[in-house]
Parts: sequence; C-alpha cells; structure tokens
Amino acid sequence: MTDSPSNATTPRRRFRDLLARSTLSIMPGGFSPLYARMAEAAGFESFFVAGSQTSAFLYGVPDMGLVGLRDMVDHTRHVQSRVGIPILVDADTGYGNATNVFFAVQEFVRAGVAGLQIEDQEAPKKSATMAGRRVIPADEAIGKIKAAVKARNELDPEFVVCARCDSIGAEGEKFEDAVERAIAYVQDGGADFVWMNSVQTPEQLKLACERIPAPVMVIWGSRPGPEPAELEQLGARIALYPTFAATVGAQAAWFVLNDFKARGPVALEDWTARMRATAYGLPDQSALVGAPRIREFEEEFLPQRLQRDYVTTFGH
Repeated sequence: MTDSPSNATTPRRRFRDLLARSTLSIMPGGFSPLYARMAEAAGFESFFVAGSQTSAFLYGVPDMGLVGLRDMVDHTRHVQSRVGIPILVDADTGYGNATNVFFAVQEFVRAGVAGLQIEDQEAPKKSATMAGRRVIPADEAIGKIKAAVKARNELDPEFVVCARCDSIGAEGEKFEDAVERAIAYVQDGGADFVWMNSVQTPEQLKLACERIPAPVMVIWGSRPGPEPAELEQLGARIALYPTFAATVGAQAAWFVLNDFKARGPVALEDWTARMRATAYGLPDQSALVGAPRIREFEEEFLPQRLQRDYVTTFGH
C-alpha cells in the first residue's frame, strides 16, 4: 500500500518528477491519512496536508499559528506512511526565525514526507483566506529559505522546499512586490518551487510564471477561478486545492447531523443510499485503512491456537 520508511526518497523523487513536467498537476488537500489514501485511490498523484484543516479538524482552533512543529511532524509522519504519493506539508512560517526553520526542516525530513512549504508571513500568521496579513522583510524570508535548503541538503537533497509568497493581499504589498519576492526566493534562497498565493487575474499568473525561474504552484484568489486547462496554459505547474477533502466531509457531516436530529436514523439510511447510487459508490474504508491485511498477518504469523474464528462469529 505504501513505501517503507527506508524508501522515503521514492515519494520525494515522484514529487520532483511532477515539478519537472511541462503539464499541470492537481494537488488536493485535507488533513488526514484516510483522505490522503482516498486521493491516492481516486488517482491523484500528490496530497497537501493543510495547516488550516489540521488546526480545525484535529484541534478545533483557527489557522493562526496555534499548531506547533511537533504537532505537524508527528501527524504528517502518519499521513505519508500510509500512502505512496508525495505529501506536501504546510509548515506555516517555519515556527520561528531561520534557526527554527533549520530544525523544523530536518524534523520533517526525518518524518518521511516529500516536502514542505515555508511562508513569508509575519508571526503569528493568519490564514491566507483572511485579511490582516503582514509579510516579513524579503531578506529575512530569503534567510529562512536558505536555512531550509541547507537543512535538507544535510539529510536528503531529494526533499522538496517550497517558498510560499503571501505578499498578494498583505498589508502594504502589491503584486509586483510578490513577483520580486518569489524570484529572490528561488535565485537567492534556492527554493525548488514557489507557491504564489491569492493570484487575482490570469494576467498576473501568466506574468508570474514567465518571470519566476522555477515551477509555480497556485491557489486562485477568488471564485470561480480558471479551469485547470487554462492554468496550465498560463504556465502553472501545480494547481492546489488545499482544503476540499476536509471541507466537503465537514459539509456532509453538518447536513447529516442536522437531518438526523430532525428525522432520526432514516437520515443515515437516505444518505447512504444516495451515495451508493452515485457513479463512485461508497468508499471501502476497511480496504483504505488496510484492515484485510490483519487477517493475513494472523494466518501467517500466529500459532493456530491463537488465530481467530471468522466463520461462526460476526459483528454488526
């Protein structure tokens, strides 16, 4: 189902192959190992562990830098270990200055994930969907990227470092400032690729992709945004949809919880029937989490007297 920890460079190499393509890759996002497995099963080639969704779904707090390094390292280790596709981790501002970034990157390298993004916001950061954001001086941000690159080179040069530019929409910043920052993050900092956050127009994206000397990942700053084919034509290499696996799950849970409160268990039956009738059917959660292997292990490794009776016993 997944690469072993000793083969952690495999998803990293896959990630670098995605970045080297001339075509666009779609990267969905969420927060959990199960959602990452679902994305892999659906045919996506990478997955993003969003800080906003980890904050909300695991800790019930807003995306304002409240989740720390150890929380994300330990959690994303579980995510990457359950899939073979590359996992890109939201590492916020790197949990401090350039010294903190160095330590953080090496922790994520050891966790086995494919790469991370470091953003140029002032701490405490705010969600890129919110107003009130500020960015740190460009030279400080470049120092953070340099520290990230040096840290990864000491352990595994295949690990991918993304420089996230949150300058668009931040206090006192213009689009031109964002492009200049992104160029410097690559040329001076050594970032492998750049995440241009909150791009507003196709013209902006085209200009950014032409001028930035590295692959560009984009989140559109308004809805509806361009279709993937147009994003590819404009020069983007990754289109990131960082939250939908989690937010769609939350929307479904909100609907069914309220429907159950109003109508009782028939709400669950109706929902299941509706999902079963779709072109995609119901997810096989048992298979997604690898439950059938447990019985295989029991049969292979346990003495006969310790093996379980799967014939006359049953569940619900």
